Amino acid sequence: MQSEPKVNVLLVDDHPENLIALEAILDGLGQNLVKAGSGEEALRCLLNQDFAVILLDVQMPGMDGFETATMIRQRERSRNTPIIFLTAFSTSDNLMFKGYSLGAVDYLLKPIDPVILNSKVSVFVDLFKKNLEVQHQAAQLAAMNAELKQSEERFRTLSACSPVGIFLTDTFGRCTYSNPKFQAICGFITAESWYEEFANLTLPEDRESLLIEWPNCISQGQPYSGEFRIYQPDKSLRWVHIRSAPMLSDNGTLLGHVGTIEDITERKQAEAVREQFIREHAARQQAEEANRMKDEFLAILSHELRTPLNSILGWSRLLVTKKFDEKTRIKALETIERNARSQARLVNDILDVSQIIQGNLRLSIQPVNLQNLIEVTVETVRLQAEEKSIEMKTYLYPDALRVSGDPERLRQILTNLLSNAIKFTPESGVIEIWLKLVETTEISRSNQYAQLQVIDQGIGINPEFLPHVFDSFRQGNSSISRPYGGLGLGLAIARHLVELHNGTIRAQSEGEGKGATFTIDLPLNTSTPETELPQKKIMKHQSNEYENEELGCQVERDRVQVASPVLVVENLGAK
Repeated sequence: MQSEPKVNVLLVDDHPENLIALEAILDGLGQNLVKAGSGEEALRCLLNQDFAVILLDVQMPGMDGFETATMIRQRERSRNTPIIFLTAFSTSDNLMFKGYSLGAVDYLLKPIDPVILNSKVSVFVDLFKKNLEVQHQAAQLAAMNAELKQSEERFRTLSACSPVGIFLTDTFGRCTYSNPKFQAICGFITAESWYEEFANLTLPEDRESLLIEWPNCISQGQPYSGEFRIYQPDKSLRWVHIRSAPMLSDNGTLLGHVGTIEDITERKQAEAVREQFIREHAARQQAEEANRMKDEFLAILSHELRTPLNSILGWSRLLVTKKFDEKTRIKALETIERNARSQARLVNDILDVSQIIQGNLRLSIQPVNLQNLIEVTVETVRLQAEEKSIEMKTYLYPDALRVSGDPERLRQILTNLLSNAIKFTPESGVIEIWLKLVETTEISRSNQYAQLQVIDQGIGINPEFLPHVFDSFRQGNSSISRPYGGLGLGLAIARHLVELHNGTIRAQSEGEGKGATFTIDLPLNTSTPETELPQKKIMKHQSNEYENEELGCQVERDRVQVASPVLVVENLGAK
C-alpha cells in the first residue's frame, strides 16, 4: 500500500536549543518538521510551502512573533494557517488577547507539556490532511462535472463527423439511433429489426450467412464482425464491414447493442490489385528461377556429357592410329566402356525425369522382399565404397518385410541414395543402412510400414537448401567447377519413384559437415509371397560401375539413341 504523504509543520524560534526540543517532542508525529530561526526566515519558508500549523515564539529579536503573525495573515496563501504562540517571559492577558486577535488558535507557556503540544499539533495535522482530501475531491468532482458537460457535445460531434456509421439497437434488435454516416450508407434511420432490414440490402450470396451468424452472436451475447456486399440507395454495389457488441450496465444487465458500419470498397479493390500484383510477381520470379535453373542444368549437362565423351573419343582415336600391347589395349577398351556406361546413366536419368514430367513412367508391381533387395543393392555398390575405404553397415529387421512395388525401381531408389552417400562421405567414413518395422496409420490402411534409412557422415546439407533437396535440377553447388559431379536428378527421381509406391521420403541434416539421413517409408504387403531377387554376379570395372548379369535389370531405357538427350533437354526447357 502507498504510504500517507507527510505534511509540513513550521517551528519558529530564535534559540536553536528550543527548536531542537520542539523537534524532539513532535518527531513522533512522523511529519515534515521545518525549522526557522527568525520571523524573516519563517516568511521565506511560507513563500513556497503550505503548513498544517505554525509554532511561533513571541519573543524574538528584530521581528517578534506578533509582527511575524501579522505578515503571515496579510498573505492570501497563509491567511488561514493555524498559529500557536509560544512564550516563556510574559503571561500578560493583554499579550494573550493580542495573540488571539492576530488569529492565533492557542497561546502556550514554556516549559511546554509534550503531551499537550503533541495533541494540539496532531489535531491541526489531521485537519490539514482532511482539507487536502476535500480539496482533491472537490477538484475531481469539478473535473467530472466539466467532463459530463462536454461528453454529450463531444458525442454529438464525434457521431456527426465519424468516418464510419454508428448505430444502437435495443434488446429486441430495433435500431434506436444512427448517425449521418450510417444513414448515408444504408439509406434508413431506424427499423423494427435492424439486421433483417440490413439483410434486404445485402447481395443474395451474402444474405444467408448474415441472417445466421449475426442473430447467433446476439443470442449468445458475443461480438459480431462480418464483411458483405450491399446495394446503396443509388443502386451501386459496395463492400461494407459491420461490427456489433453488447452494451451492458454496471451490474451486467444487457441494455442493447452498439455497432459500426464502414464502407471498405476501396480497401477491397486495393487488396484485389495487390493480390494480382503478388501473383504476377511470384509468377515472374518462378519463371526467372526456372530459366536460371534451366541454364545451369544445360551447362552442367554439357559438361557432364562432354567429360566421358572426350575420354571415349581420345582412346578411340589412339586405338585407331597406334598399336598398343594387349594390356594397354584392354585398359583403353575398359576406359571407353566405363565412360560409355557413365554417359548412358546420365541419359537414363534424363529419360526418367522426362517420363515423370509427362506422367508416362510405369511400374511393374509385385511383392518384393526388402531384406533381399537391400543386400543385393549394397553388394552392387560395395566395391565403389571400398575405393574410398568407406565401411557400409546394415541393420536389417530380422523377419521378412514385404512391400508391393517394382523391384528394379526400388533398387534404383536405394542405389541413388547409396551412391549419393558414397559420393559425399569422406575417406574412411561409415554409411549405415537400417530397415525397421514401424507402427502407424499415416502411410496406408495397415498400421505397419517398412522404414528404410541411409545415414552417412558426409558434408551434410545446408539448412536453407534442405527444403529443395528433392527438387529436380537443384543442387547445393550448381557451378561447373564443383568438386562433385552429377546432374542433380538422382534424389528427385528417388522422390517420384517413392511416391509412385505410395510411400514418403524425407531428408534430415543438422547442417553442413554433420552428415545426412534419408528416410523412406513404404506400406507393407502381407497378402502375397514376396519376389526373391537372385544373387548377383559382380564384375569390377576401373570406374567402380557394376552390372547385374543374371537379373537383366536394364530394360528398354538402356537402349537409347544418341539423339535422345537433345530431345529430352528441349522438352525440359519448354516446361
